[in-house]
Amino acid sequence: MRAPFQEGDFPGPVKYGYLNVGRVEAGPTELVGRTVFSLYPHQTRFRVPAGALTPVPDAVPPERAVLAGIVETALNALWDAPPRIGDRIAVVGAGLVGCCVAALLARFPGVRVQLVDVDPARAEVAAMLGVAFADPAQARDDCDVVFHASATQAGLRRSLELLVPEGSVVDLSWYGDRSVTLPLGEFFHSRRLSLRSSQVGAVPPERRGRHTAADRLSLALDFLRDPTFDVLITGESDFDELPRVMAEIATGKLPGLCHRIRYSPY
Repeated sequence: MRAPFQEGDFPGPVKYGYLNVGRVEAGPTELVGRTVFSLYPHQTRFRVPAGALTPVPDAVPPERAVLAGIVETALNALWDAPPRIGDRIAVVGAGLVGCCVAALLARFPGVRVQLVDVDPARAEVAAMLGVAFADPAQARDDCDVVFHASATQAGLRRSLELLVPEGSVVDLSWYGDRSVTLPLGEFFHSRRLSLRSSQVGAVPPERRGRHTAADRLSLALDFLRDPTFDVLITGESDFDELPRVMAEIATGKLPGLCHRIRYSPY
């Protein structure tokens, strides 16, 4: 689960980061001056192979393009369990990944989408994404598919409870070294439920013959032409404020979805 170009190991010291958008200053002629997306630890300037860069479409603002890696994760999840017309779907966990899944599902015709979270403030985000919202206790339990992204045992258990017979949970959460206990001896077998993982590190087998990881990322950037995704950017700070900002995010003092970091002199 190492990030690309990561240096060091957890818990530290580690040079870690993930989503970057910047301008190419030197390199292949076709890339010089282009705005590109890359995966690289937090740094104002860096040198990477040209193949590690993906040009950002002109219609996508650089400020929104930072979401490309998260939208790619959501896209991969939908490839793992393709929605069908008429499906009833819940997304449990209204963090950044869950919201991106819901945003993509909102585009599907004839699909009912419900975003589920314990934080009532996420109802406003759900409305702006064009999907319904519910507290876990009030969520509808007639779902064909549930995408789980809360990274909690309670969220995964509730996801199974929301399924109809023969339904499936697609789990996008990362639990690290934590153990998760599930009610697999209750209704799991009698209702013939399915639980599968989704991880963006690999394109699903059914798609590998037609799509590479580069194709998937380019498609994610195309989705970001939609300004609806701007609702997921909930803050911004300068690079030199990062030590304070990271501490406040870790303690919950600075809540939100995606807190963007401005690099200079982009």
